[in-house]
Amino acid sequence: MTPLSETAYYYPEPYWLLRDSSWVKTLLLFFDEVAILLPDYMMGRHRTADPSLVEPLEDRGLLRILQPEWFVDAELTERMTDTVVTLITEGAFDDLSADEPFAELSMSRMGYGAVEDLARMVYEELEARGLARPTEDGVSIPMHWRIRSVYLLLLAQLAREAGRRQGLDLHPATNIDRASEVLGSFFNLSPMPSRGQVVAFDLETVSIDLDSVALDDVLAFRDENADSHRRYMSDLRSFALEMSLLDEIERAQMLSDRRAAIEEEARELTGRVRKAFKTPKKATGFGLGLVGAAWSLATMNKVPAALGALGAITGMMPDNSGGTVYSYLFKAHRSLS
Repeated sequence: MTPLSETAYYYPEPYWLLRDSSWVKTLLLFFDEVAILLPDYMMGRHRTADPSLVEPLEDRGLLRILQPEWFVDAELTERMTDTVVTLITEGAFDDLSADEPFAELSMSRMGYGAVEDLARMVYEELEARGLARPTEDGVSIPMHWRIRSVYLLLLAQLAREAGRRQGLDLHPATNIDRASEVLGSFFNLSPMPSRGQVVAFDLETVSIDLDSVALDDVLAFRDENADSHRRYMSDLRSFALEMSLLDEIERAQMLSDRRAAIEEEARELTGRVRKAFKTPKKATGFGLGLVGAAWSLATMNKVPAALGALGAITGMMPDNSGGTVYSYLFKAHRSLS
């Protein structure tokens, strides 16, 4: 059976802006394609937002358009509604002010196309609290920006399961730091029955600057380094999966073990650098840099970004040095950054 394409699901917004082009190209170093969740009435806006990248991606069949009109199915709507209702009844939104900014959320993302009664029930509860207003265009609902963010983040967390029902292998990815802050501020409430349903963020971005790198060069690099790419992705998937299945204490232990493993890798690489260049001074600070990267990982600041910090020392490594699961990052930094 042909394996499914590994698809980076861009969130929380329906499409990215021109300033995010470099980051989206970075996603293509690791995933087969990129997907966006674009309502029908917004079709075409994604091209206007970033014609320099969207058009070539569409020409190559590397941009998958998911539409909430069919992607947000009954099961997704029910689980999302259950969570939002729980947040309402637990008082998560009680301190929000109707004087703060409102933003439109497409009705299709709320589940109006799948289970309208449920979506409408939530809207009416929010409206009664002054946190949502009647639709102005018939396709979207203005609501408090934080509640809109909750919807978008819930969609991302449930996207993998919804994707599997559609025969897709989706991996949520965002470059917006505020996303985790908003989710954490609401989902740390206790009790929170649906917390187990929220999948840990799959922050699979890496700190490699591709702003001036052509899309063809990015894709060619990925193809030319297929073996090291597979090793890196396999390790990252295993780590993310294990993290999602652990409780808080076990997760802390796993992170501690991960940090120890990276520190050990730092010591080994430092030795290889010294041996390759016969100049210990060139390795000064190398081990400390990796310890810092490991600490970022242990605190769950963008996992791949922390690993990407390892690429900063690739200028010190010989061309035949890539033998670990991180060699793909080393090669990307050396060849593309």
